[in-house]
Amino acid sequence: MKNIVAKKLLLGAVVLPVLFSGTAMAQEQPEAYASDGRGPVARDSSGDCWRTGYWTPAMAIYECDPDLFPAPEKKAEAPAPVAPAPAPAAVTEPEKISLSADELFDFDKAVLKPGGKQALDDLVSKLGGIKYDTIVAIGYADRIGADDYNKKLSLRRAEAVKAYLVKEKGIPADKIFTDGKGEANSVTGDTCKGTKATKALIQCLQPDRRVEVEVAGTRATAQ
Repeated sequence: MKNIVAKKLLLGAVVLPVLFSGTAMAQEQPEAYASDGRGPVARDSSGDCWRTGYWTPAMAIYECDPDLFPAPEKKAEAPAPVAPAPAPAAVTEPEKISLSADELFDFDKAVLKPGGKQALDDLVSKLGGIKYDTIVAIGYADRIGADDYNKKLSLRRAEAVKAYLVKEKGIPADKIFTDGKGEANSVTGDTCKGTKATKALIQCLQPDRRVEVEVAGTRATAQ
């Protein structure tokens, strides 16, 4: 007897009862899919499995009837690791260094002495690792002499410091600003007596003859 199925039908599948000693042996479990010796399940030219007449949805196997099985759950993909943000460079507070003009220049001069160049070399070495935003060099003078002359002298000294930092230390010129304050902001105040340029007065007013260098920038930090 032929069995009718909903999908591909294997014709002629008949199970014959076997009689032995007058007793009917229990039939083996019917096969849901045909096997032709080439694999576990026979397939047609389209690759579809051949169902037998005994096939029921409960006997379906995934490799032949995957549409009868629930879709496998997709494993949630682990989020891609996020690279840590680079640590921001440490911003340095403006640092002000006062250099004695007597160390940088001869008295009443604006030409850097060898000792003055060494002082600037030490300054740049001390500030190693800083990316300069601005450098301000401000020159000062003592009160000996005319105000206008002292202001020009103090500015020439600040310009001499800038020229050395640009030419010898490679600092961009547009990063360095100069100014001359002349007798302003005296350090000695009224402690030095007299008005004539005596040796004693010149020595007493030495702290007023100075160049202040203020550096602001960012210091690179190790990553």
